[in-house]
Amino acid sequence: MRRRLGEVIAMDFFGAPGREAAEGLLAALETRIHGSDAVESSSAAKRRSLDDYGGRTWVTRQGVHIDRIASAWLIRRFIDPAATFKFVAAKGYRPEEGELRFDMFDAEFTHDGDCCTFEVLLARLGIGDGALRAIAEIVHDIDLKDGKFARPETVGIEKLTAGLALGHRGDDERLARGGAMFDDLYEYFHRKRG
Repeated sequence: MRRRLGEVIAMDFFGAPGREAAEGLLAALETRIHGSDAVESSSAAKRRSLDDYGGRTWVTRQGVHIDRIASAWLIRRFIDPAATFKFVAAKGYRPEEGELRFDMFDAEFTHDGDCCTFEVLLARLGIGDGALRAIAEIVHDIDLKDGKFARPETVGIEKLTAGLALGHRGDDERLARGGAMFDDLYEYFHRKRG
């Protein structure tokens, strides 16, 4: 299956959006077959202090949507308040010194197993906030379209994000508008648990 997926990716000249989901599902299948111990130790080895990520340039693909918008919000709000963002073509980008890539091919932070980038950021950086976990479940279901968590808020957030993407072409504007939406969603979940 891994070889066949590689063949399909090799002829995918347009960057089909289902590729990341397929890669994540295949990785999850490999984890089931080979056990989760290797994946858990790999994730633990990648976990670092939040201090290691301050003042960076975070690079992602152009045309941001749910996972990249949510991940950028998470980065700026909880990981790197001084973060700057750079939007590049989906393939062929070589990072410059000090840049971190997210939600793109060969990125430092991207889909892993059946987890979206937002979930990977939370896990690898050891962020255990319950409100962020709820947001991660919503982002996961919208991005991977697998209905794994089936949260009632998901459909509404999906429609808001689709409207945001249709109404705003620029990535910086999408991040600003999406950031405000995620600020409000975080406040809701943060207060709801208390």
